Amino acid sequence: MALDIGVTIGLFIIFLIVLIGPFKIKIIEQNLEVFLFICGVLALTISHFVTLEGQETGWRWAIVEEALVAPLYISNSLHLPVGIVQVVLVVGLIIYKWHEPIHGAIRSMTDKLSLKVMAFILIAVLGLFSSIISAILAAIILVEMVNALPITRKSKIDLTVISCFSIGLGAALTPLGEPLSTIAISKLSGPPYNASFTYLIEQLAIYIIPGIIAFGFVGMFFLGKVDPKDKSMKAEDYNETVKDVVMRAVKVYVFIMALVFLGDGFKPIIFEYIAKMPPEALYWVNTVSAILDNATLTAAEIGPTFSQLQINAALMGLLLAGGMLIPGNIPNIISAGKLGITSKEWARLGLPLGFITMVIYFVILFVPGYLGY
Repeated sequence: MALDIGVTIGLFIIFLIVLIGPFKIKIIEQNLEVFLFICGVLALTISHFVTLEGQETGWRWAIVEEALVAPLYISNSLHLPVGIVQVVLVVGLIIYKWHEPIHGAIRSMTDKLSLKVMAFILIAVLGLFSSIISAILAAIILVEMVNALPITRKSKIDLTVISCFSIGLGAALTPLGEPLSTIAISKLSGPPYNASFTYLIEQLAIYIIPGIIAFGFVGMFFLGKVDPKDKSMKAEDYNETVKDVVMRAVKVYVFIMALVFLGDGFKPIIFEYIAKMPPEALYWVNTVSAILDNATLTAAEIGPTFSQLQINAALMGLLLAGGMLIPGNIPNIISAGKLGITSKEWARLGLPLGFITMVIYFVILFVPGYLGY
């Protein structure tokens, strides 16, 4: 059954507000977590008037409980009582307590290696290991290392954006990295794929690992343009208080709740339109994961009736688009919050880099099939 036109228009308006608001209105940019939370509440309220066959929509205790619990667990299916908020808080307090030796070690490493080499190592190593240490911890390590590097603010932002693309890709290789992986494996655990812990490594590593290495070289290129005589090149002094650390964890909590509400609120659009598209269209439409929860999109799109090409294309579209804007990925949210990166500053590199990367991967994924290979 087609959605009511009023519901479709209402959700589309909210989507445009979420997409454009942070770029046009300063107060939204300064209070992004609250803004997204309000938009999530509105989307969920609109979807409450929709009935989807086999799907619960709108306000219900289950979605409220998920929003309250999601920031506190790595994965609801794994039931591990360690989540984004705890990691951000605990690691933040550790860095607060021992920031001098930590930053000293980073600066010592920088003195021994060139900035280009440091950039490559930072992007590639964090990307490759994010599936083991989780995207959350990888992002926290990233911002501390970026802060300690003697580079300009613009270079810090560029390095952070590129690194978050890498971390977002790498984290998808195992269920330990991010919720998208856990959900994909769960949805494909039965016939014909019988997906296990290593399923995504077996299917996506051939695409993801070269991409991470490529992002490492891109990062070297951007840092290579920095003038070493530029007086704005400096390592940032640590100046956080315990209150700053705690408030960052609170903001991350609200951010994750907002994404849960937004993802579920847009479920009618996702299930009725996006999930039914052919793989080529689905790949590009998944750029909506730049502002929506990619775990919700994965749950809606991926299933055992998909071919392997459809699965790979859908997941790669979600992963690549997730780096384009701040709400698209957990690493983006953590990094932007700690480094004070605005939506405009992120999009300046995130949008063109994401689009170019998606074009390249589209060719890799689909053109051989068109040519009969």
